[in-house]
This record gives sequence, C-alpha cells and structure tokens, in this order.
Amino acid sequence: MKKLRYRQWLIILQLFVLMATFYACKPNQIIARKVSKEFKHAALTQKYQVGFALYDMSNQQMIFEKDADKYFTPASNTKLFTFYAGLKIVPDSIPSLRYVERGDSLIFWGTGDPSLLHSELKGIKAIQFLKNSNKKLFFAQGRYTGDFFGNGWSWDDYNDYYQPEINELPLFDNVVLITAEKTGDMLLSPKIFNACFMVDGGMKSPKFEVKRDFLTNKFHYPTTKITDKYTQQVPYKTSTALTLSLLADTLKKEIGLVDQKIPAEAKTIYSTKSDDVFRQLMLPSDNFIAEHLLLTYADKLGIELNTAKVISAIQAKYLGSLPDRPKWVDGSGLSRGNLFTPRSMVKLLEMIYKEVNNQDRLFSLLPAGGKTGTLRNAYAKTDTPFVYGKTGTLSGVHNQSGYVLTKKGRLLLYSFMNNNYVLPTADIRKEMVNMITYIHNNF
Repeated sequence: MKKLRYRQWLIILQLFVLMATFYACKPNQIIARKVSKEFKHAALTQKYQVGFALYDMSNQQMIFEKDADKYFTPASNTKLFTFYAGLKIVPDSIPSLRYVERGDSLIFWGTGDPSLLHSELKGIKAIQFLKNSNKKLFFAQGRYTGDFFGNGWSWDDYNDYYQPEINELPLFDNVVLITAEKTGDMLLSPKIFNACFMVDGGMKSPKFEVKRDFLTNKFHYPTTKITDKYTQQVPYKTSTALTLSLLADTLKKEIGLVDQKIPAEAKTIYSTKSDDVFRQLMLPSDNFIAEHLLLTYADKLGIELNTAKVISAIQAKYLGSLPDRPKWVDGSGLSRGNLFTPRSMVKLLEMIYKEVNNQDRLFSLLPAGGKTGTLRNAYAKTDTPFVYGKTGTLSGVHNQSGYVLTKKGRLLLYSFMNNNYVLPTADIRKEMVNMITYIHNNF
C-alpha cells in the first residue's frame, strides 16, 4: 500500500513538472512566433548578415534564434568577454605595480594597470607609493611581450584617440591631451610633450588638427588658429625611455632602469576598485582600458603579459561552457579577427549575470538605453531604462548584446549582430532599437 501511494505521488509530481514546463514554454512559443514575424516584415534586415538570439534565463530556454550559430564580427561586444574575465580574476581591485625592496633600492614592474594616472579614474596609489619611498627607484622592463598594436588592428588609425598603444606600464591613458587655453594658445598634458609639437606650414587643413608621425613623437599642427573649447587626444609613441621620463617628471625623482625578471616573492600594490574600471570599460567603451585589463589578468594568473596567452588561458579556464568556441584575439574588439556567435554572446551574458549575482550592481556597470554610455542616445531618453547592454561598431558592423526588461516583468537576454552592410549605421541602429523596444512593449 505504501509503495502504491508513493508511486501515485511520484506520478502527480511528474505531471505537475510537465504542466509547469508546458505553461512556461507556451508564452515563449508566442514570443518566438511574434519575433519571427517581425523579422520577416523588416525588409532592411534582408540586405545584410543578421544574427539574433533571444533567451529566457529564468527557464533556461532559447526563445528565438536567427542564424544564432553563425559567426559574426563582434566589434566592441568583445568587451563583454574582457568584462567577464575581470569578474573572475580581479573581482575587487586592480593590481598596479609589483615590487621588491633590496637594500637601498626599490625595483618595480608594471602590470598593465590602465587606471594609473588615467584621466577619469585617476589611479594614484602606486604613484604615491613610489613618491613616498626613501629608496632608489628602478624600473624593470620587459614583462609585456606583445606588439604595440593588437592583432589585426588598422594601423591607419594610429592617430585616433580610440587606438592608444599597449605597454606594461601605461600612463595618462597613453595619449597626449590637447586643449585650448583662454588666451587662444594650445595647452598640452602631459607638459613633457611641449617640445615635441611643431607648426607645419605644409599642412593644408581648413581646421586646427594635430597629427603625429607614425613611428616618432613628433606632432604637427597647421598655422590655423586653435578654436575655443578645442579638445583632441592623440596617442603617443610608447617606449621604455618615455615611460621613465614621464615617471621622473611626475614623481620629481630619478628613475633607474634594470633588466631583471620578476621574482616569485614580488609584492603587489593594488590601485583602483575593479567596478570603477569595469564601468569605464563598458560605458564609454574604452579600448585602452580593455587591452590593458587583459595584462592585469595575466599578472594575477602568474603568466606572461601577452594578450594571446592570457586570452588562451581565460578560454581554457572559464569559457568551456560556451556553445561555440569563440575566435578571440584582443580585449577591445578593434580587430576584425574576433568572431563570436549570437548564442555564445547570450550564454556569456547569462554567465555574467550569475557571476555578479546582483542585478542593480550589474546594470550600473553597463550602458543603459536612453540614459548612460553608448546606449544613451540610441533609445528614447528616460529615467527608467528597459535595456542594458553593450554596443559594438566598426565599418559595416553594428551590434547590441544585453538584457531587456519587458513590461510584463520578464528579464530576457539578447544578442543582435549585424555585419557586412553598406547602409548608414543609423539605419541599422534604428532597426535594432525597434526590435528590442517591440520585445519590451509586448512581452
């Protein structure tokens, strides 16, 4: 009799689970049909490569896919991978310097810390540590073993603010800030670059603009007068000699140079809180932050400061559950060598959500539609955003991946990837916004 009752209860429980699954799936089937219909009616998306994935995390169910298993160039959606790796490896604060003290000397190594004297983050703990030391200071070079540009970067963009070089001890965002003084003169920061700027009468430019030589720190500007409120950031050419000069100028101390490998007992100076750096990575989509964060991860993992090697280590240790193995080559997404699928992007978003385990905190670190970051102007301005995520843009590439809150209180994950179009990017953006807004309003 007891066995019979147990079997009856077991059957009832199984029926209950089946019914719950059925009723959970039914709304998702309705969503899938309606979203599919919207895509069929969107004539614009028939003109280029489109991948889309919509996922219900609460039921762990993919609702709708459109070529979600195909690989797309992600552009700055790549930063979601860099972000997730940071959550796993540097959850609290960023390592800024490694050092040892030997006799009357203090020898230090770079970690790639992007916050060090950064224009927004203003990381100064390591600088204060060096300034307050009464020992002779020596910089040990050679931890970073990569190139000054990432794999597949466009060298034509070397003069643009969004493509600073990569090195083991970045300072001042690795750029020269050029502004106009009230007197109408040009103001430079750091001032150490003043001697590197020269008027070029041969520059035929109707407006004021600074151009650097590709391989040297020679900056040219036209005879055209600098305009009021002018601002330009030009990446400087990195070198060990320049790093020493910038440090000596900042610390007002002499810095020596040694060639010495970092010992196992080297101590660490931590700087900026990780969330502050992650926020700077994600909201303005800061490429400089992205590339140098990877080096800090390598430092924490105890491996060579090398982009390819740290990405390989991250993939092996943390990304084995992705449905499609990503081709991941840099931290920022500047390279077209990166290739991800929409369904892998959605899985990564789920992993990020679970790792943070705090929706308010997570959403504070991401651009918010109509309110902050790179989604501020994409959606209608609002104090209560319904979409949080990451954009990604290159020529012929425009993507969004993130989280959408629906009017019925659901949280859905999506990745919308658009490649190889010749239309204005504004048209592609409008199409994505229309679709995500439709999902928000109707489900």
